[in-house]
Amino acid sequence: MSSYTISNTKLNLNRIFILQKSELEKRLDPYYYAHEFNAYEKLLIKKPYKKFHEILKSVNNGYDFRDYKESGTPYLKVANVKQGSFDFSKIQYIDFNSSEISKNIQLKKGNLLLTRKGTFGNAVALDRDYDYVISSEVFYIEINNKSINPKFLEIFFNSKIGQAQFDKNKIGAIMGSLSQEAIRDLKIPFPNNEIQNEIVKIYSKYIEQKKLNETEAERLLLSIDNYLLGELGIKLPVPPENTLKNRMFTISLKEISGGRFDPKLYDNNTQAIRNAIKGTNFDKSKLKELVTHSVAGDWGKDEKEELVDYKRCLVIRATEFDNLYNLNLDNSRVKYRLINTDKLDRIDIQENDLLIEKSGGSPDQPVGRISILTNEILKTHQIGYSNFIHKIRVDNSKINSEYLFCFLKTVHNIKLTDAMQSQTNGIRNLIMSNYFNQIIPLPKIDKQKEIAEHISEIREKAQKLKDQTADALKEVSKEIENILLK
Repeated sequence: MSSYTISNTKLNLNRIFILQKSELEKRLDPYYYAHEFNAYEKLLIKKPYKKFHEILKSVNNGYDFRDYKESGTPYLKVANVKQGSFDFSKIQYIDFNSSEISKNIQLKKGNLLLTRKGTFGNAVALDRDYDYVISSEVFYIEINNKSINPKFLEIFFNSKIGQAQFDKNKIGAIMGSLSQEAIRDLKIPFPNNEIQNEIVKIYSKYIEQKKLNETEAERLLLSIDNYLLGELGIKLPVPPENTLKNRMFTISLKEISGGRFDPKLYDNNTQAIRNAIKGTNFDKSKLKELVTHSVAGDWGKDEKEELVDYKRCLVIRATEFDNLYNLNLDNSRVKYRLINTDKLDRIDIQENDLLIEKSGGSPDQPVGRISILTNEILKTHQIGYSNFIHKIRVDNSKINSEYLFCFLKTVHNIKLTDAMQSQTNGIRNLIMSNYFNQIIPLPKIDKQKEIAEHISEIREKAQKLKDQTADALKEVSKEIENILLK
């Protein structure tokens, strides 16, 4: 068979290949032997390497908990374990006594955590002991070889080469995951300690620059709300101390008649924020008085169906809303659906239309995020949006769309939309009548454009730092790959 070749030049040789019987391992499916996986492995085995089980002491799954508490022992789930770091922004807690742990998942310095389900293959080397509990979807890996630097192992696992091995050995076609058995035969490069430490040094230098870039980008983005409010002469009230006295207030029956019987809408802090906005010296208008076009979205049909009078569209969901920028459409999670052409005509998507998240949110994030459809987005994609999203267009003789996008984003950031929502079955719903009745400050159009352009410049600077970080990662990854494989 070694004399056989593929002569048809029209075929994609990355997807079609010849495999000898002697090369067959534990699985008989073409994906396992895909070109990219084999290309890496052929280079790996030319260098010193070990099978993962040769350097393992143990691999243990964590515990499955659902009874979360306000405080207690931090409970690490897949969402908390990123590549090379922890994300504690949405950490949950459990009431748990570490002495009750029956299996060995007490997190000790020098060992690793590896996500096994959902976003699988994220590795973190433990730089100290942690009094945390991991979920059943995370592996705790004890290393039994002093000749390998745990940080080097983390870097390798998170590299393109390591991720390719996880992808090759995953189980499950739709939602892939890793099993203890699946990772035992991973091929681990085993250079000498000097080379391992060199790789760790190279990567650590990148991490230092990444942190600097992220800190500066965050500073820039956090300055936007203060700039916008300052330009509009809006001074936000200082949130009162959370005491029973401060939480109590009175309101006349006239003010709530025919409306919502909901304290959040009328509490002292919400009223103070609204009064601060009303107190601006600029002209003001209710949002509904500025809107010229308002229409709900459509989830459409499965893109695999064969339907007449339908178009394939990238359907924007709440998932695509970016809290810091605008829309994040550059990822593998976007959804394409078939939307009826008559519906597309009715929603009539145009540049500078605004999309409002009307259902979704999370325990620590109000619903009501905002995005704007730029020319760049519309040139790149045929756009639709789901039934959880609402679209508006405004009268540009009265208000600049980009300015309104910036203002409504700030309204969400200061959590004023928190008072414009209801919550049922864990899902937050924006009360559209409240949203459309909110007050919008209206400086002269030239001033609106000035504000919007300045905020756009700030976001561009932050995005440039983000892009520089991504480019640096590519360079570092290539350098490490060359050290390991060349």
